[in-house]
Amino acid sequence: MLIGLDPLLSGDLLRHLRLMGHGDALCIADSNFPGRSTAERAGGAFVEVAADAEAVGRAILSVLPLDSFVAYPVVRMEPIGRPDEMTAAHAAFARMVEDVAGPGWAMGGLERYAFYEAALRCRLVVATLARGAYANFILTKGVVGPDGAVVRAVP
Repeated sequence: MLIGLDPLLSGDLLRHLRLMGHGDALCIADSNFPGRSTAERAGGAFVEVAADAEAVGRAILSVLPLDSFVAYPVVRMEPIGRPDEMTAAHAAFARMVEDVAGPGWAMGGLERYAFYEAALRCRLVVATLARGAYANFILTKGVVGPDGAVVRAVP
């Protein structure tokens, strides 16, 4: 155990988060998502964390800045045929993002197969135990400024 670090942040996960640069993305995947094969096809890393997507997101966002230079630093997998629907997992994740990263972070959506394609561009896939429908998210890493604060783009 380390002081000040969420216990879900293993050394392996922290290493991969640290290796990511501005604009790199990671996928937080539910238990039905083809996480390992996606990471293998993408040439990226694969890490398993024994918690749900919201808890894993909370741990990751405690150390990872979101990207304020993109329209949607958080992207969710849309339910098939219902692109505007926010599932319970989506709503919980959105609340967690606001709680941890602060207000003003937009969450976009991608159709299932478009999400799979976007996940192939991720540097890291984090497999969770989430069993809720469509509990898959992509986070884009932002910038930490010289003062240690997350850099926010000016609109």
